[in-house]
Amino acid sequence: MGASQLLALFSAFMALCLLPHYAQAMTRRYDFNIKMQNVTRLCHTKSVVTVNGKFLGPPVVAREGDRLLIKVTNYVPNNITIHWHGIRQLRSGWADGPAYITQCPIQTGQSYVYNFTIVGQRGTLFWHARISWLRSTLYGPIIILPQKNVNYPFQTPYKEVPIIFGEWFNADPEAIIKQALATGGGPNVSDAYTINSLPGLLYNCSAKDTFKLRVKAGKTYLLRIINAALNDELFFSIANHTLTVVDVDAVYVKPFQTTTILICYGCPP
Repeated sequence: MGASQLLALFSAFMALCLLPHYAQAMTRRYDFNIKMQNVTRLCHTKSVVTVNGKFLGPPVVAREGDRLLIKVTNYVPNNITIHWHGIRQLRSGWADGPAYITQCPIQTGQSYVYNFTIVGQRGTLFWHARISWLRSTLYGPIIILPQKNVNYPFQTPYKEVPIIFGEWFNADPEAIIKQALATGGGPNVSDAYTINSLPGLLYNCSAKDTFKLRVKAGKTYLLRIINAALNDELFFSIANHTLTVVDVDAVYVKPFQTTTILICYGCPP
């Protein structure tokens, strides 16, 4: 048997071995319509850039191995790109999203389809705008589930809950960053930190906007925690509770317990 025949036989064998893996995968399609929407927080109403009119933005849910086709259409005056934070863009670097680096921005009235496959990742990441400070309101979770019929390597949770930390600015964030760049000083801080786009009770005029999660005693909850704040590292803990960390940046880790976790922004890039 010649070398070419051996190579063909080996390729056929590998294809058969990998067939069950790829047979489970599917193509998932999302439409992201970038539009302005009036949003009220801290008794302050303003028009902000959103996806499909939602703040917090919609979740992108897929399984390991799935292909994602996400059509982004820009209906606002700003140029737009979307970054899929932490996704390994294997042979799909043009879908990564940094403006003027891997793609030209999507201009007003135009569309762009992000096309990539999730390989070797399971867990929680997030998407956000990747141009100027539009990411202050343009963000949402990416939830990567295991393949079908594959269990978590830890106790199956009673419920899964995305927890996304962000910020709210009463002023226009674009004006804030432009002022900082013009003066060379640090940008003004936000008026409130948020959980799933809602401020907490410590802020004025926020009693009705607080995020609340009803839980059952003795049940295990998988919290998919994301830091979408612009430039801050944030700490998270639950009073009188211990957290078990099972996954970091869409990679399983050996479970360990702690009372407090630090969630940085920009990890992974």
